[in-house]
Amino acid sequence: MDSGSVFADIEGAPAIEVFKLIGDYNEDTFDKKVNLGVGAYRTDEGKPWVLPVVKTVEAMMAGDAGLNHEYLPISGLPDYRTACQKLLLGSESPAIQSSRVESFQACGGTGAIRLAADFLKRLMNYDCVYVSKPTWGNHKTIFKRSGFSDVREYRYWHPETKSLDFQGMLEDLNNAPERSVVILHGVAHNPTGVDPTKDQWVEIIKTCQAKNIFILVDIAYQGFATGDLDADAHLPRYLDRNNIEFMAAQSFSKNFGLYNERTGNLVVVCANSELKAKIRSQMELIIRVTWSNPPNHGARIVTTVLNNPANCAEWKEHIKEMASRIKQMRQMLHAKLKALGTPGNWDHIIQQIGMFSFTGLSPKQVEMMINKYHIYLLKEGGRINMCALTTSNIDYVAKSIHSVVTEAKL
Repeated sequence: MDSGSVFADIEGAPAIEVFKLIGDYNEDTFDKKVNLGVGAYRTDEGKPWVLPVVKTVEAMMAGDAGLNHEYLPISGLPDYRTACQKLLLGSESPAIQSSRVESFQACGGTGAIRLAADFLKRLMNYDCVYVSKPTWGNHKTIFKRSGFSDVREYRYWHPETKSLDFQGMLEDLNNAPERSVVILHGVAHNPTGVDPTKDQWVEIIKTCQAKNIFILVDIAYQGFATGDLDADAHLPRYLDRNNIEFMAAQSFSKNFGLYNERTGNLVVVCANSELKAKIRSQMELIIRVTWSNPPNHGARIVTTVLNNPANCAEWKEHIKEMASRIKQMRQMLHAKLKALGTPGNWDHIIQQIGMFSFTGLSPKQVEMMINKYHIYLLKEGGRINMCALTTSNIDYVAKSIHSVVTEAKL
């Protein structure tokens, strides 16, 4: 410790697991190493994919002499916010038609969730939030840093059945204090890949209404579960049709491949049009002291694609292509584990949806995967990114899973 420094008492924070995993992978010199931890889409060559329609729009923007780098409005690019609302709720949305929707461009889905947390704490005096067990690693910390003193979990993943603990989830929500907040993953749950059925969603929402629980939908993977943008928006559209007030945090990192552009949006559906101006005025104050103005580039890309029929049709084909490759990798991994006679039931691999899968590997087995076979994945649930699997590495991954399961029982 350097007693002469004003920073002498600062303690080092623990490494963020997923980024440490990437660092360890990059330093590994083993020729067959595989990174299944990264939360980004990959092609069958294991490379990042810049969507062709994104390249087209960026070229158009570069040649547009009318564009400049002036500040956007505090709430964000107006056409972007409107397009995002329609993508989430549909063009026939009751809330949109009755002018009960406001939205705010945010720095990624993370920024949208932070805006929601700050607003719910500062303006609405909520103090208890429920997140799924497990959930995306940032949920708890964002709400704690926004001043929530009571951060709780509701049961979600059932490790024995490798499926949704539906009854446990309902029981925990039913026991929640009134005026709690709950984060519901809109589609393709991160990290488990397990979603409720439509009938189960009905029961979950009924429970939230009965307990006066405010719903925040985190929807970062619209289109990635089924390849159908409308089908993947079932939850927010169900809430809209049933006149339920809620917020939804959108992200375009995955479905547009705009990871480093930090392109997100927070949608607020309220009871009447008179509330919109009040909500907007208060949210803009929060934005002003957070990032002041949102970034333009990613939002301009999304807006141009969504508002141009030809570009939008092309983008929807890209969505189908990405979702199809993810499904193909699920089916291939499942088939190879069955062919190897790997102990246990691996049907959950093809029953789960979206980018991620909780394989069910134990922490000890994950450690063996990393140290012995140089395959990098997250410890909790043995979470893997399905599109990090490729036709060239899937045999090696399947055989490695077979070996660790055989050597170290679940």
